[in-house]
Amino acid sequence: MKIIFAGTPQFAAHALEALITKGHEITLVLTQPDRPAGRGMKLNASAVKLLAQEYKLALLQPHSLKQTETHVQLDSVGADIMVVAAYGLILPTTILNTPRLGCINIHASLLPRWRGAAPIQRAILAGEQETGITIMQMDQGLDTGDILLQQSIPILHNDNTKTLCDKLAILGADCVIKALKLLTNEKFVATPQNEKIASYAPKLNKKEAKINWQLSAERISYSVRAFNPHPGAHSEVHGFPLKIFQARHTTGTIGYPGEILSTGPEGIVVACGKGSLVLEVVQKPGGKKLSAAEFLAGRSLQPGDYFTVSR
Repeated sequence: MKIIFAGTPQFAAHALEALITKGHEITLVLTQPDRPAGRGMKLNASAVKLLAQEYKLALLQPHSLKQTETHVQLDSVGADIMVVAAYGLILPTTILNTPRLGCINIHASLLPRWRGAAPIQRAILAGEQETGITIMQMDQGLDTGDILLQQSIPILHNDNTKTLCDKLAILGADCVIKALKLLTNEKFVATPQNEKIASYAPKLNKKEAKINWQLSAERISYSVRAFNPHPGAHSEVHGFPLKIFQARHTTGTIGYPGEILSTGPEGIVVACGKGSLVLEVVQKPGGKKLSAAEFLAGRSLQPGDYFTVSR
C-alpha cells in the first residue's frame, strides 16, 4: 500500500520501520517539529524523523495541520491510507478523508478502555493486569473509531511505563501490519466501540506524582511504576525531595503513614495507610538513580524518621 505515516516518539518509529520492512510504500512522513531538550536546550529530532532520514523518506514537520498548504501536500502523494501512532497533532476532517481508505491509529490500550493521551500510565496507575493494542479507524472523536484489530498482553507486577511502552511498541508494529492485510479484504467489517464501557486517560500531571502515604502501599506502588521514568513519584524527607523509581509493597507491618520503619540493604521500609512500601531505587535532586543501599551510604535515614505526609 501507499502510506502516509504520522508519528513522533520511539513507539511510533517501531511501526514505521515495520511498514518499511514489509515493503509498503511510505509516500510521506509527518512528525512533530524538533524540540529543545537537555541542559543545553538544543533542538532534538524525533525518533520518527531520524528513521525517516535514514531511509530518505519525504518528511513534513508542520506545527499545525490546519493550513491549506499541508492538505494539498498530503493529497498530492495519492496515499491509500494514513497510519497514525502517537503523533501529537489533531487531524482535521479534511485530512481524515484524504487517503482512499482513511486514517488508522495505533492506540496503546484495549479500546474503549483508556481513550486519550496517557493509556499506558493510566492502566498501570489503576492496577490493571492486562492492556494491549487497538488498531482503529479514525473519526472526529477522541479514540472513538471502529476497531479493526486488538491484541492483549499482561501487565507484569514489575512493569513500569517505560517497559510496558517498549512491549506495546513491538506489539503495535505487528498489529498494524495485520490490520493492513485485513483492509485488503473487501468483506472485512470493523467493530464499533461499546460506549457504555468507555473510559478516559488524560495526561498525567506533576501533582499526581506526589506520594500520599495515607494510601495503601499497593496503590502507591502503582504510582511509582506509572511515573517511571517521568516525572518520577516523589516525596520529602528531612526537608529534601526524593524521587522513587522502584518499590514493592508488603503487608503486616504497623506504623504511622510516612514513618520509616527500617533501613537496610534490601530497601527503605515506609509505613503507608495500609501495609508498607519498600523503596528500592531512589534519586535525590541533581543526582543519579541509586539503589537504597547506595543512597543510605551517603545519607542518614533512621527508623522513626518521617516522609512528608500529603493529602
